[in-house]
Amino acid sequence: MKLEELNFLEIQHRLQSNGLILKIGPFSFRILSPIDSIAEGLYTLYGNYTVLDESHFVDYSVTIASGSGWRRWARRQAIFKFDGMEPFIPLPEDHAFPLLEWSMNWCISMHAHHYLILHSAVIEKEGCAVILPAPPGSGKSTLCAGLVNRGWRLLSDELALISLTDTSITPLGRPISLKNQSIDVIRRYVPGAIFSKVVHDTSKGSVSLLKAPSAHIDRIQETARPRWVIFPKYMAGATAQMTPRSKANSMLELGRNAFNYMVLGLKGFEVLSKVIDESDCYDFRYSQLDDAVVAFDALAARRNA
Repeated sequence: MKLEELNFLEIQHRLQSNGLILKIGPFSFRILSPIDSIAEGLYTLYGNYTVLDESHFVDYSVTIASGSGWRRWARRQAIFKFDGMEPFIPLPEDHAFPLLEWSMNWCISMHAHHYLILHSAVIEKEGCAVILPAPPGSGKSTLCAGLVNRGWRLLSDELALISLTDTSITPLGRPISLKNQSIDVIRRYVPGAIFSKVVHDTSKGSVSLLKAPSAHIDRIQETARPRWVIFPKYMAGATAQMTPRSKANSMLELGRNAFNYMVLGLKGFEVLSKVIDESDCYDFRYSQLDDAVVAFDALAARRNA
């Protein structure tokens, strides 16, 4: 059953009772919360994701709770709870839905060590994946959102899940997190796109999440092979330019962007080395999304020439 087959009141009821179990990429999440914005966000962005019943194994149980005591009524809070712990500091209650997204990222990056996990967007065309690692503020998510609405398939906006056996990349397929000016940029670039409510004054500024295209979620079981590692950087007024970079330096930088490289030890080194061996590596500077699309499509065309 898809989440869109439930009405809003049914979603609220499940969140407030035994939890709503969603299949998200290769993981299952039980989500519990009494906060209305959690139900609203899921209803808006996750309609085409599969709802599981109690017979299925649950990878992670995530609770976004309300503050207790007087904080139930004044200065209301949202609190992430996991296995009896509260890994993050409480946030204002209107930050609840972004907190859920950050909490799911935390669960995966801290526990899914059967993958090498990179802090990276991943997009795909014709079975070939582009890994887009970059620090906050680089324009990574804006670029990812633009490309997946111009012919590239979304595998992930935040976490690259790389197999330890064959380096294939497993789609996660979550909504794309956009910040500040990027929200309006993508609103203009993708007319009719569906966004969550904009939340202001977070640690990342103003944030909103862009719904992943339904056709991409329908292909969530299709893995892809790494073919390019591209380090993007938005620069105002810059002409779109793809510049080759050394594989040695690219591997060092990918290691810095890995959540569990040190945890995996030698295996992590071997997998990362193989990813770099299989990939062409570039720096990419851009200012206009249309120019970026042309540059990425040219890469794919040269690969198939």
